[in-house]
Amino acid sequence: MNTPTGAQLALELAKVAAKAADDKKADHTLVLEVGEVLSITDYFVITSANNRRMVKSVVDAVEDAVREQLGRTPLRSEGVGEQQWVLIDYGDVVVHVFAEEMRMYYEIERLYRDVPKIAWS
Repeated sequence: MNTPTGAQLALELAKVAAKAADDKKADHTLVLEVGEVLSITDYFVITSANNRRMVKSVVDAVEDAVREQLGRTPLRSEGVGEQQWVLIDYGDVVVHVFAEEMRMYYEIERLYRDVPKIAWS
């Protein structure tokens, strides 16, 4: 019997989070493999929503899907009150849910343009 490695479990979590965001109509969802350039995490999931209410909806959907499918809960979350840039930290995967204007302002994916993009759909 093959037991999944930590890296395989992290990738699965990133894909579950990306799919959950997409199912909630989030925009421009990316999975980036950042482990080679960041020692703190293996993957970033980056997505955005049209407004603050949608940001909350996407965050809730991601947390629900990861908990239901993988039995994991975030180590911590930041930005939940403001609903403009919510960071959901699972340790090996960090999910960034942006309001569209915040994503355009910070351009976080530009900072990591040289890391591999992971197909998740």
